[in-house]
Amino acid sequence: MTLHFSRQGEDEIVGYRVKEASPMAERIYQIWIEAPHVARNARAGQFLVIRIDEKGERIPLTISAVKGDLVRVIFMAVGKTTYQLATLVAGDEIRDVAGPLGKPSEIGHFGHCVIVGGGAGIACCPIIARAAKAAGNRVTGIIGARSAGFLILEEEMGETCDELFVATDDGTKGHHGFAADVLKQVIGKERPDRVWIIGPAIMMKVTSEVTRAAGIPTLVSLNPIMVDGTGMCGSCRVVVGGETRFACVDGPEFDAHKVDFDTLMARQKTYLEEEKLALERFSSHHCGCGGRDHHG
Repeated sequence: MTLHFSRQGEDEIVGYRVKEASPMAERIYQIWIEAPHVARNARAGQFLVIRIDEKGERIPLTISAVKGDLVRVIFMAVGKTTYQLATLVAGDEIRDVAGPLGKPSEIGHFGHCVIVGGGAGIACCPIIARAAKAAGNRVTGIIGARSAGFLILEEEMGETCDELFVATDDGTKGHHGFAADVLKQVIGKERPDRVWIIGPAIMMKVTSEVTRAAGIPTLVSLNPIMVDGTGMCGSCRVVVGGETRFACVDGPEFDAHKVDFDTLMARQKTYLEEEKLALERFSSHHCGCGGRDHHG
């Protein structure tokens, strides 16, 4: 694990420059951040912890791609910090970037790998798909969203995977239904050797049940509340196989069939009221005032 904070001298902290920023789908954005040291060390499955400014909170974001000295993060604007992050444009700076953090995905020559992404969780899929392909695996991708307007990275996943399936809850694109339905169909034709599922907790819980009966090794990337990202605060604790683990240092990937998803989802709701208040205050000061909240 490598931690890197950009510094110049002893007192001045130089931020990480945003090189590209753009919306991808409804409330989903991508940002390419110039962070050479992070880019050199980043591997599939790892994440960053960022702080936008001196008064900001620290939030974890999965590393979605690496290009030269740049790292890409993709996120959905759901709270104060992610809405603020969505206002950034090329040339802006992010105060702190720590990473890469977490254990990389365990990639081996398994045979047939299936990578399932749901909603903003699709952001994690291309980098894992590319790593699996590089290891000599045949890769099937499945991406799903509530509607076509929320789908991201379809072209990128299509270029990376040997085959790609799309599902939408409302049938506006691809299979009319859930990613879990498509996974059942794939398994019915050929049993995969390894499956990754990344998305909202309820989606990962339901979809991982598809592989449980077949005994297919399945990994999920967990997204609990997290503060420091180095195992110090304990806020990211999750229950896996009846034991407490820390997602930031023991994960973020875990055996899907051992994760206590109910406890995870309950803990994710801990600060809902505080998050609602913070977003309301931010919105009252920044929305409707000619700012850059929607990229122009």
